[in-house]
Amino acid sequence: MEKFNYTTPSANYKKKVMLHRIIFWLLILLILAGLAYGLFFTYKIYSVGKKVNIENNADSTFVETVKSFTSHAPLNLNGADKNQINILLLGIAGKGKPGQFLTDTIMVASLDTKTNRVALLSLPRDLFISIPNTTLQTKINSVYQFGLANSTSDSDAVQVVEETITSITGLDINYFVVMNFDGFQKAINDIGGINIVSERNIYDASYPGPNYSYETFELSKGFHRLDGATALKYARERHNDPEGDFGRAKRQQQIMQATKNKIFSAGTMLDVFALNNLFDTLGDNIKTDIQPEDFASFFELMKKIDTNNINNVVLDAWNKDSLLKVAHIQLGNVQAFALVPRIGNYSEIQDLAKNIFDLNALKRRQDEITQENATIAIINKSSDARIIQKIKKVLQENLNYKNVIILTDNNKHSVEKTTAYDLTNGQKPFTLDELATHLPATVSYDIPADLAKTLQNKTVDMALIVGKDLTSKYNIEEGTIDDLNRARDDQESQNLIKN
Repeated sequence: MEKFNYTTPSANYKKKVMLHRIIFWLLILLILAGLAYGLFFTYKIYSVGKKVNIENNADSTFVETVKSFTSHAPLNLNGADKNQINILLLGIAGKGKPGQFLTDTIMVASLDTKTNRVALLSLPRDLFISIPNTTLQTKINSVYQFGLANSTSDSDAVQVVEETITSITGLDINYFVVMNFDGFQKAINDIGGINIVSERNIYDASYPGPNYSYETFELSKGFHRLDGATALKYARERHNDPEGDFGRAKRQQQIMQATKNKIFSAGTMLDVFALNNLFDTLGDNIKTDIQPEDFASFFELMKKIDTNNINNVVLDAWNKDSLLKVAHIQLGNVQAFALVPRIGNYSEIQDLAKNIFDLNALKRRQDEITQENATIAIINKSSDARIIQKIKKVLQENLNYKNVIILTDNNKHSVEKTTAYDLTNGQKPFTLDELATHLPATVSYDIPADLAKTLQNKTVDMALIVGKDLTSKYNIEEGTIDDLNRARDDQESQNLIKN
């Protein structure tokens, strides 16, 4: 007789109850684990935030930080009301290292809160600047060091740098982050390294090594997973890059993008040990004015940022279209080489920064100027015979005007201010605006009698009277990129010998 296995209704019911209980307790465990992870994550952010924040805001509490991660309040960060948050990023060697407080990396990260786009603007460390509210001029990489030596707090020191960056770019700096080399290396190691693609073979036999020495850094072209030490070398190496410091700035931007991708990957975000180590590293090696309760907003914003659509811009002196040039400058009692704006002021850089998310706007304006095809007459009334050829060179080679002529004025008296006279009755506004903002020059539509006589029988759209105000800006002895690189190599060698 065939036997049948069967289960009583009572047994089936017990199995279902047991299964439901198992599922229930698993859900409870998952919820508890999620809460534990959330509390751990929030507490680490709070503790790190309190440690790295230079203002040490007493009103910032753990409860406020928890609320910031659990609420859905609208973005309440500085700059969010203008839909653009500008963060100044500074990289320094750190205490005990050569040039410990010189800023090796100077970068402004701009976040568009509407489109979730990011733009990175790198400023070269050899840019020659005036420190705001002082009579001092120096290279930009020493401004932070100057601030530390002449301020009573880290906040005041960074404010000097922020004011300097604003004077150059026109951007309001909403936050800053300062990180040292040790922190950079440890952070990369904490997340298990980063992936990059090197565009060329790199071989540098003069890379700065430990204890004021040199060592060789070598990396082949192609894909690499870099640990912290190698990533730092990749970010800092410049001798073997045909673009020198400017190529290095591009690699630094590349590393930032790769690091952001790795931190927000599932592998890192679900690795409690990696996150714990990363938070500890950040707490020991960075300084910022971001408050702990603002970290949640930044965290959500950074998750949304489109890293495949980044505008990477490097201020350089590398080619004809570069906004900077190499110049001989007086650095204290020493004759040196540095980078200066090619037109003698920051207006082009400020235009670039203003349109950092729409670089095509600059091209569209240039297309309009090209279409206007203005003829510009320049007349020297500066009392300096050398300047007129330099102004002509700027107009032709940098600003791309095809029709520039020099006229001689029989009236030998000089003028203080440069003026651009429009002879087209406003028919070529883009050209006039560029002359006014970039040289710069005052605009006038009223042609003086002596100028009208000089222009008689001349087909001219704009007349540029060059005054004394442009002489100091344009009469600068120029150098080459090779001059700049040799000077930097000599300086580094001298630092090694001294130490």
